Amino acid sequence: MLTLGIDEVGRGCLAGPLVVGAVILADTPLAGLKDSKQLSRLQREKLVPLIKQNAFYIGLGWVEATEIDQVGLSASLVLAADRATKKLKLNYQRAVIDGGFNYAPDIFGAEPIIKADTSVAAVSAASVLAKVARDELMIKMAEIYPGYGFETNVGYGTAAHLEAINIFGQCPLHRLSFAPLKYLGLTL
Repeated sequence: MLTLGIDEVGRGCLAGPLVVGAVILADTPLAGLKDSKQLSRLQREKLVPLIKQNAFYIGLGWVEATEIDQVGLSASLVLAADRATKKLKLNYQRAVIDGGFNYAPDIFGAEPIIKADTSVAAVSAASVLAKVARDELMIKMAEIYPGYGFETNVGYGTAAHLEAINIFGQCPLHRLSFAPLKYLGLTL
């Protein structure tokens, strides 16, 4: 049975894009594949070529911080899922979204399942691919916007990241509609 797995990365970040991964995997089990949060960076990076070799479909949908600020997080999830699946032409028997609500309403039969990234291989694969792609981008952005620690916090609101915002202010990657940035009087 072909399963389309969908998962997002970066929903709670203060900086950087939201990324949704969509994957249809072959039925071949992939050793070590599980939710990206349960894997080290090295383990995730080693899985990427295996996932690509065993996938019938891979899509990533990106929504930048400025778009998130303009349309909001819920609409951004829908937009990212749409972008991740826009080239999907393959028929699948099941579509599973990690989480408690359907942010891919245009995907036929999409079923949200809490913690699907720990139980459905295609969702785990989507989680890994989205996480690796987003982290790689944020590491590159650390060179362009030094001082925020993007190479380690990848945009999440760590204490060091919040301190850097207090020192340097915002950069173009920051989501100004997100607390605490929106309470600092920064402009969109």
